[in-house]
Amino acid sequence: MDVKQLKALITVAEVGSVTRAAAVLHLVQPAVTRQIRTLEEELGIPLFERTRQGMRPTEAGMIVVGRARRALHELERARAEVQPTRGQVTGIVTVGLLESSLNLLAEPLASAVSRAHPGIELRLMTAYSGHLQRWLDDGDLDLTLLYNLDSTPSLNVRPLVEERLWAVAPPTAGLSADRPVPFSEAAAHPLVMPASGHALRVLIDAAAAGEDTQMDVAVQTNSMTVQKRLAQAGHGWTILPGVGIDEDISGGSLSAAPLCEPEIWRSIVLATPRAGRTPPAAEVVAHELIRQITSAVSNGTWPSARLLGADATDTTDATDTTDTTDTTVAGDSKDSA
Repeated sequence: MDVKQLKALITVAEVGSVTRAAAVLHLVQPAVTRQIRTLEEELGIPLFERTRQGMRPTEAGMIVVGRARRALHELERARAEVQPTRGQVTGIVTVGLLESSLNLLAEPLASAVSRAHPGIELRLMTAYSGHLQRWLDDGDLDLTLLYNLDSTPSLNVRPLVEERLWAVAPPTAGLSADRPVPFSEAAAHPLVMPASGHALRVLIDAAAAGEDTQMDVAVQTNSMTVQKRLAQAGHGWTILPGVGIDEDISGGSLSAAPLCEPEIWRSIVLATPRAGRTPPAAEVVAHELIRQITSAVSNGTWPSARLLGADATDTTDATDTTDTTDTTVAGDSKDSA
């Protein structure tokens, strides 16, 4: 099993055709076919089903493709780390960001890393918290923001921010940041809600149970963007973190107010793997991500948020993570905006 075989395997799986894969790899078609067949003979199993629609990975093929991607990614990272430019931190760093934090953090983080450390290739991935955690466990991410999570046997966790949830409605509702809305008032309206099992939904359901309040759930979705669009179109109110709605409020497409009676808060943490060596490039990016978050909270561009732990006072050590034996997940981190 060699690198050329792995590249051929991944490319055929992605494009669904040996002919197209050969064009992508700048090889002749028989060479790609030979690499796939040699790999199948070595493993003793078929990796593709040959169909009229093209080459489709078998169940075993999907497993090998996933592992091959990780192997090539690690080789690429190793090459970047061992061939540095003198005086520069170099390497590839893959960072997971929550969907609600993208507008606030993605561009400033990329700009700061590019300006201070041009030898670092930054890769930004976005997904729900549960997906990001799985990718981190699988080695596809170097560090990620997660939601309501304590340290686990596989992850170190550093609490960063706690932020308040808001009631969100069409502009005609006249909600305002300086007039908090009781949870019972929000629940009296039809609600566009995160789907059951979504971590934000877990928090909202817990608040409803604690207040013995019935909710009129009109629509469920796993997309923050859909939540906002449906609320804007008048399908109901919704509940979201302030960081995800700031531009909508300032643009006048939605109105919003922080929830009260009870207040509902979610926490955001920085997670890194416990096992293995942390590359210097990953440490640099983690420090910069914490700096960007601290700045956003301190200057008020992260609405109704407050810093947690050491970040309330400084960001001198980005890799100083909470290390406890408590592995309880606060709520359910399957999904998160």
